[in-house]
Amino acid sequence: MTSRIHRRDFGRLAVGTSGAFALHSTVRGHEQLNSTVKGVRLGVQTFSFRDRPLDAAIEAFKALGIGTCELWSGHIEPLRGARRSEDGRAKLRAFRLETPLSHFEKIGILFHEAGIDLHAYNYSFRDDFTDDEIARGFEIAKALGAKVITASGTVSVAARVNPHAERYNMLVGMHNHSRIRENEFATPDDFAAASDGHSHIAVNLDIGHFVAAGFDPVEYIRQHHERIVTLHIKDRKKEQGENMPFGEGDTPIADVLTLLSENGYDMPANIEYEYKGADTVAEVRKCIDYCKQALVA
Repeated sequence: MTSRIHRRDFGRLAVGTSGAFALHSTVRGHEQLNSTVKGVRLGVQTFSFRDRPLDAAIEAFKALGIGTCELWSGHIEPLRGARRSEDGRAKLRAFRLETPLSHFEKIGILFHEAGIDLHAYNYSFRDDFTDDEIARGFEIAKALGAKVITASGTVSVAARVNPHAERYNMLVGMHNHSRIRENEFATPDDFAAASDGHSHIAVNLDIGHFVAAGFDPVEYIRQHHERIVTLHIKDRKKEQGENMPFGEGDTPIADVLTLLSENGYDMPANIEYEYKGADTVAEVRKCIDYCKQALVA
């Protein structure tokens, strides 16, 4: 029987830290980067730095003063695009199952020593995952020191993921895209279907994709904030429009951030840089500055 979590308990599973932007505090002998503005934890999804290896991505976090991270699996799995072939998929599964957990513990230490809170690990459960591969995702996340998992998964896989999430006492935030397709996350109904009866299935709301799909992220967050473990912050045009520099699309980024601040909603707002810009770090800095200005205006 699936266990139930009280709404207050659900929120406590994903709780994090807060502080003042660009200030530091000492945590276990290391300087902790703190990128919270008016109670909103501004972070970055490392997919934003997909043009560089992990060590360079960590340096970018330090240069930008960002203390909250959602780690994209592509930064620690050596087989990008492995799903495209049967052989590649088998090799990726073997890497996940056979790599010692100490390997991932060392990666977690790199973030800790850099003063970065590795809050979430992005490990996208799909229907072709074996049960062992699903369980391994939680073991890797724990080894990294992550508090939650985010996943660009299918609606149907949620029922298989939930028992493992219960076992490891971790929430899984399902990530939405904009294209409305069967068994993929895009609409509020998709989130509802996946979480129905599944106590540890949560939401990783991408506000840009949500707008492009025709929905209102402000109202959704207001109604469902206790089931949202992370946000992805990007700017897109409506009606499946393209990614835009912050402030040039139709996504109400400022309204979302203000909602978090005024209501004390404790979820990281992770920038996911996807529009076509120049230097990646310079563009992410622009995104951060836009969010900061929106919060202090």
